[in-house]
Amino acid sequence: MFKAIGNYVRECVKSIDPVLFICTALLSLISIVTILGAMDNFGTRKLIMQVAMTVAGIIVMLVIARIDYHWIVDKLWLIMLGVSALLLIVTFVFGSSGENMETANRSWLNIPGINIMVQPSEFVKIALVCSFAKHLSMVRERINRPKELSLLALHAGAIVGLILISGDLGVALVYMGFLLIMLFVAGLSGWYFLGGGVLVVLAFPLLWDFLAEYQRERIIVGFNPELDPQGKGMQALLSRQCISNGGFFGIGLMGKGDYEALPASHTDFIFATVCEKFGMIGGLLVIGLLVVMVVRTLMLARSCGSDYGSYICVGVAAIIIVQTLENIGMCLAMLPVVGITLPFVSCGGSSVLATYVLLSLIHSVKSHKPKSMV
Repeated sequence: MFKAIGNYVRECVKSIDPVLFICTALLSLISIVTILGAMDNFGTRKLIMQVAMTVAGIIVMLVIARIDYHWIVDKLWLIMLGVSALLLIVTFVFGSSGENMETANRSWLNIPGINIMVQPSEFVKIALVCSFAKHLSMVRERINRPKELSLLALHAGAIVGLILISGDLGVALVYMGFLLIMLFVAGLSGWYFLGGGVLVVLAFPLLWDFLAEYQRERIIVGFNPELDPQGKGMQALLSRQCISNGGFFGIGLMGKGDYEALPASHTDFIFATVCEKFGMIGGLLVIGLLVVMVVRTLMLARSCGSDYGSYICVGVAAIIIVQTLENIGMCLAMLPVVGITLPFVSCGGSSVLATYVLLSLIHSVKSHKPKSMV
């Protein structure tokens, strides 16, 4: 039995792309070390949760990487889509705004009995990337026909609409970003993007009225936090101050800094904490690892030999790109604060585990390419 288990583990390890694994491992290590250095401020529970979810994520990644993604997608893509919609509806009805959040969104579910908050939209990303990739592969030759595009819009709009209704604008922007990139790569005509852009501009007044008051204030102040430095702009300005305070080499792992007064310095603003503790060197290392991860994922997309395998890779790369740009942008006080985590680095069980599952799909695509291309 032990020999069989050992053989299975070796096969799982062989399925892992070494470049992606090294990047994810280093990012997770930076996250854990940063939280450890700020444990007096963050609390022991957050460190334990981050370590536990990282270990769980690696285990899940090894298991899923061994499974042929063709089987997962071909047999389960419609079930994934239906379960995702149902889960978001349940979250909207029974969910809450999460721990210490002064927002009106309902994007978190409390697991009874164990007192753990879960953000279902993080896991819905996995299902939507898989199901949308499969749908794109089925209509690739007809993607510019209005009928096919309407069905794709319905597919994506059902999920994004439920997230918007829940009030989680930041997550909805991530979804819209990676879906648009997947459509572009699949060959959707640029005229549709141009037309869509014009419609968004024309509909902006209606969209603005749809937003909650706190969301409108975040957007206005987000692009110019100095308008409300003691209120809505305080978090972004303090984040930028943390980054500046870190200088080139940082204040050190155990150093006490401005991050202690920064709300969400362990989640949405952990990039500011990393930069303050490890300086510009630490910040550039995080960005560099994420860039390498994206480039490697796109390289695998080109060589996988499967339409929807390629689309899955592009979708995951797009999620990393959009989340990273949004997160670092708001940490630098250049973009509105919309509550977006930094992949693998931000403290948060749902985010960490879901992102590891997303990367496990890339490992599966890499290890199950057609034999003629291996």
